[in-house]
Amino acid sequence: MGERLSQHERALRELRAMILQGRFEANARLSEPALAEELGISRTPLRQAMARLVEEGLLERLDTGRCRVASFTIEDIFDAIELRGVVEGTAARLAAERGISAAHAREGQEILASLDRAVSAPGGLDFETYVRLNARFHRLIAEMPGSAIIAREVERATRLPLASPSAFLQGQETVPDFAASLRHAQTQHRAIFEAITGREGTRAEALMREHARLARQNLRHVLKAGPSVAGKVPGLALISN
Repeated sequence: MGERLSQHERALRELRAMILQGRFEANARLSEPALAEELGISRTPLRQAMARLVEEGLLERLDTGRCRVASFTIEDIFDAIELRGVVEGTAARLAAERGISAAHAREGQEILASLDRAVSAPGGLDFETYVRLNARFHRLIAEMPGSAIIAREVERATRLPLASPSAFLQGQETVPDFAASLRHAQTQHRAIFEAITGREGTRAEALMREHARLARQNLRHVLKAGPSVAGKVPGLALISN
């Protein structure tokens, strides 16, 4: 059982990476025998991994039972981002209404202080630190209401293709004006946290939903920047014109 679980996890990680990196064209049908041979695993863990990726939206199940790589329009991605904003906004509102623990308040302050340093580093933007802490801030928002259901639904929404809080950050560190965009995002982080600790539920929800929409702006930055940047963004190959 332990070996099978290990193979499943490896298959999931490697197949997800192959799809997001554009190894397969959008709508391409996948061959289980060929993939199993390439990954060096048996068919059962591969099928389990493919079933998980169908759930995540990266693969689509055909009537024949085979899978193909999903494709998305720009509008699809905007809808996914909007949905994430709704779920994260709900988490922020509930956190504000219910109140947060001292541990969550302390961690939030620490993350924000570190993000401040990342966006104003003497040598310029500390991009890697920003990406890591930005993801942690969003996970913290999901944890703050103290609800396993809310945390699960936020995690599910961020699994939607190209809808995670960091989906369009990778590769943009060289894009003009992108550092200014991240400084604006950090201002929003602080406003969201202050609304939550201030028990302002409606304001926290509205700010969180507006913050999620920055991903739409980041997507536009990527598309305008050209192939040199777009090629570094996982999953962008899945967007059809």
